[in-house]
Amino acid sequence: MVMIQLTIIRIEGYGHWTLTLGSDREAQLQMLQARIYHDVQRLFSEQGALVFFNRFDEYFAVTRGLGPEQHAAINRELERLHPELKMSMTVGTGGTALEANMRAYEARNQQGKTLLPDAKSFAGGNGKDGYVQIMHIDVDSSTKLGAKLSPFEVTALVMRIYSRLADEFLRLKSLTFFLGGDNFMVISNGVTAAQAEAIINKLTAETGIKFNCGIGVGGTGRKAAEAATKALDTIRELRDKGKILPIYEIRCP
Repeated sequence: MVMIQLTIIRIEGYGHWTLTLGSDREAQLQMLQARIYHDVQRLFSEQGALVFFNRFDEYFAVTRGLGPEQHAAINRELERLHPELKMSMTVGTGGTALEANMRAYEARNQQGKTLLPDAKSFAGGNGKDGYVQIMHIDVDSSTKLGAKLSPFEVTALVMRIYSRLADEFLRLKSLTFFLGGDNFMVISNGVTAAQAEAIINKLTAETGIKFNCGIGVGGTGRKAAEAATKALDTIRELRDKGKILPIYEIRCP
């Protein structure tokens, strides 16, 4: 079975620590969360991984090929940059993103609150024998929505779409993340183009909104996301030439 590896990164004791900042803390927390995300994304992406928000105190990283040494090095740098906080990392591998997520969750329960995954977490071979598949989905001609709806109404609509996408892809054991704007990415190992097309057609029927879906397959999270975005760009280029394809796939090493 082709395996995918996910790492869940969490800020430990974050809720309790925030209380020490007093009631006038929200602006500080928003700035801190932005800095932490920047640092987590930078450090993992330098290793070919890709990080998604789960919550502001928790992140998911697609970490195919990264072993204990790379995780330890990233953790040391995060501790240097944010000495006031403690970060934990748990790793899971599986045939689907949901399975890898569950394995990482189980590893956390076994490890307690140790900061780094133990060697047993990498028994699946760091996912080196597998690949990563990511789907990049956006709203087709989203600028037209802005002509009919106010900015916040557009946001509310996009959040409803996000919820529906997350539910539909979760049934296929895939994990969906909101990227901002009208863009979403799905860690979608095992999902076919036909299954993805059925989902976006279903949402189009429900909302009257059309979607584009670029599928990327690559050796790392970054490579797969790059291929998915390139596939999405290709859909736009083909449309300009009069060829309508809502789904397009690109594979790279």
